[in-house]
Amino acid sequence: MELNETQIQLVAKTVEKIEAEISKQMVGQKELIRQVLICILAGGNALLEGVPGLGKTRLVNTIGKVMGLKFSRIQFTPDLMPADVIGTNIIIKNDQEGGMFKFQPGPIFSNIVLADEINRATPKTQSAMLQAMQEKTVTVANTTYQLPKPFFVLATQNPIEMEGTYPLPEAQLDRFLFKLYVPFPTLEELADIVTMTTGNTQTELHEVTNSEELLKIMEISKEIPVAKPVLEYALKLILATHPETEYAHEITKKFIRYGSSPRGAQAIISTAKIRALLEGRYNVAFEDIRYTAYPALRHRIFLNFEGLSEGLTTDEIITELIKDLDKQNKI
Repeated sequence: MELNETQIQLVAKTVEKIEAEISKQMVGQKELIRQVLICILAGGNALLEGVPGLGKTRLVNTIGKVMGLKFSRIQFTPDLMPADVIGTNIIIKNDQEGGMFKFQPGPIFSNIVLADEINRATPKTQSAMLQAMQEKTVTVANTTYQLPKPFFVLATQNPIEMEGTYPLPEAQLDRFLFKLYVPFPTLEELADIVTMTTGNTQTELHEVTNSEELLKIMEISKEIPVAKPVLEYALKLILATHPETEYAHEITKKFIRYGSSPRGAQAIISTAKIRALLEGRYNVAFEDIRYTAYPALRHRIFLNFEGLSEGLTTDEIITELIKDLDKQNKI
């Protein structure tokens, strides 16, 4: 597929329509909405973290309706079992054959799956999500089933509720393309939220795209070229998160225990291509790498005890690494 201006305009207009429709139900959060859409169009899963009541569930629900995709919601609780998520075989009785097993699909068989409060489920149930999130398939009793296309998991977690929660394993965190923080609204936004949710006005949402168009956009994005210096910039950023490599910054050696996996590099490049499209460009720029580095790496860098005791955040580490890279490359 050869990239042309018509295709770039198609992507930009489609995303613009989606954002305009979502804004009917969501007050503010424009940057968050844009980042969620970039993640979705790159074919990845997103983890949304924020205190209760900020509209995480409402956002995901709205995205499903606006995109014309099949949507399902799974409320994760400590007693949730893997079969409640992926489905199970049930016995179907008939007069001729007596009884036979038939697979009953679970709520994971959807285009957009909202994994609400994902960190409240036990590790056994969380592990049931791994195959679905990475391979877009589910295996039950030695039979593998394909999930619908497109398929995304948009998960939410509450950072302040510690009791009854289980920290997500590193392997599962790595399968989220982006980790996004949901900011608290400003005074004006809070006033609009209260007015919207306590009045009689009901806003009707319209489908502005469909699965075929989304899959087409995903194919178009793969054609966006990445120049060798830009690619090396992203790869050096990944290597700079590992204290044992020659590219390690002093802050890395001092405060980082484990750096990003190769999936971090894949996440940065695939989402940078989408951002380049949305900015109306034919190629990935350094600014696209800097933009996508934060949501792509903040959950893939693990601080050591000294970093945690200093109260550092992974975003602060990423900022320092980007500054150092820019200095080296004279950007």
